[in-house]
Amino acid sequence: MEVFMDDFSMFGNSFSTCLTNLENMLKRWEDTKLALNWEKSHFMVKECIVLGHKISKKGIEVDKAKIEVISKLPHPTTVKGIQ
Repeated sequence: MEVFMDDFSMFGNSFSTCLTNLENMLKRWEDTKLALNWEKSHFMVKECIVLGHKISKKGIEVDKAKIEVISKLPHPTTVKGIQ
């Protein structure tokens, strides 16, 4: 059996905490024989998009790209279009 998992996120209040958390997570992946796709991995970033939300020092914000797509949708003209 193969198990696929996506979107692991970890964080810390300091660089040192982030390194410790990363080391613990990598050890757990190794112990459980999970595969990590290095090409899709991002480490030690100050902001990122997770499940459609921008996570940064400022907090959680909606991804502006999603707002733009929604704002460009045509307005519904029928009751069915509203549903």
